[in-house]
Formats: sequence, C-alpha cells, structure tokens
Amino acid sequence: MSHIHWIGGEKGGVGKSVVSRLLAQYFIDDQRPFAALDADTSHPALVRYYKEYTDAVDLSNLESTDQIIEKCLDEDRVVLVDLPAQSARSLKSWLDQAGVLEFVNEHRIGFTMWHVTDGGFDSVQELASLLSAYNDRVSYVVARNEGRSSSFAQFDESDVRNNVLGLAGRIVSIPALHPSTMYKIDRQGSSFWAAIHDTNSKLALPPMDRQRTRLWLKQCFRVFDDLGLRR
Repeated sequence: MSHIHWIGGEKGGVGKSVVSRLLAQYFIDDQRPFAALDADTSHPALVRYYKEYTDAVDLSNLESTDQIIEKCLDEDRVVLVDLPAQSARSLKSWLDQAGVLEFVNEHRIGFTMWHVTDGGFDSVQELASLLSAYNDRVSYVVARNEGRSSSFAQFDESDVRNNVLGLAGRIVSIPALHPSTMYKIDRQGSSFWAAIHDTNSKLALPPMDRQRTRLWLKQCFRVFDDLGLRR
C-alpha cells in the first residue's frame, strides 16, 4: 500500500527540509520503492540533496500537484512531499477541489501530515490550525526539532498537544546534530549517505564529523523505527 508523508510546519526556519532529508535517507536505506517531491521552489533541498529520487512540484498548479497522487498509483511506494512555509492554503485548496482525501481512502493510500516544530508560539498556533482543518481525516506526526530549539515547554503545556494525542497523533523528538557539522554537510550539497561515506573529495567531512553524523543518523532512524515506518 502506498503512503504519502507530507512534511510541513507552515512556519519558516523550523527544519522541515532537514526532516525531509532524514526521511528520504531512511526510506532509501530501507530499500523500498520511494519517490520524493519538493514543493519548496525557493529552497528546494530535496532536489539538491536527493535529486535522483526527487521531482519538483508546484502547489499552485493543479496538474503539477496531481503527480503526487500519480506516484502512488503506478507502484506501491512511499511518497515524501517537502512542503514550503505558508503552503497550507494552497495544499488544502487542492485537497478539497479534487476530493483527494476521499480518493486516497478509496484506494487505500496512507496519508500522514508531519508538523515540524520549534515549540514556539507561532508554530503551536499553526499546528492548531492544521488540526482544525483536517480533524480526524488524516494521521499526524509532530516532530519536535531539537536542532532548532532546546525548549518545547510552550507546546508540551498546550491544549494543542492534548488534541494531537486525542486524534491518535504521534509526537517525536528529532535529535540535534552539532551545527558546525550540519553546516559542512550542507556545504557538500550531498546526501546524508555521502556525508558519512565520502572520504576522498575536497569537501569530505573530517573523520569525527563523519562519526558524529553516523551516530546522529542512527538516533534519528530509531525514532522513525518507533513510528513503525520500516518495511
């Protein structure tokens, strides 16, 4: 059965693309049929780091957005969509106009909305809007990105957290990688796999940065394992 994972958060700077890249690497390592779509036209991270798996998609264009569903129909696969900031209105318009939620239910396509958060007020409010828009019609994962914040008290103490759990949503924490190591990986412009295996190019990470990245990936992948994402 195909499954679409929408990686959003609505607010810029919360680390949506990092979570998308982690999931892309996770599904690739699991050797399962996989396709990625990058809807962030300003900063297309998946196109840059996982270009052999990724197509661009324009949420303002119905025909372009339709390819997300088409990816699910030609083969049972995982489909990952990296959403840009401030895309909730365009996405909901497409979902409503095309009756997408009814269609995916009919075709038994899984549908999970990820909300990447830094725990701040705006991010919590955006999550409340997401839950209000879709209620119990989709599945939810809230990813507390420790690479963007060390405190999630505002989210943890909010009614929104309880609402997520009441809708059978999952709440996970994404560990942080040392900022200087992440900067070096981003400068490489390559996948996380390449970051830990490349020892020869001019941009290859120093040995201890490769080790830190290797351990970080294991930590993040355990989080995804606990969600039951492995085949």
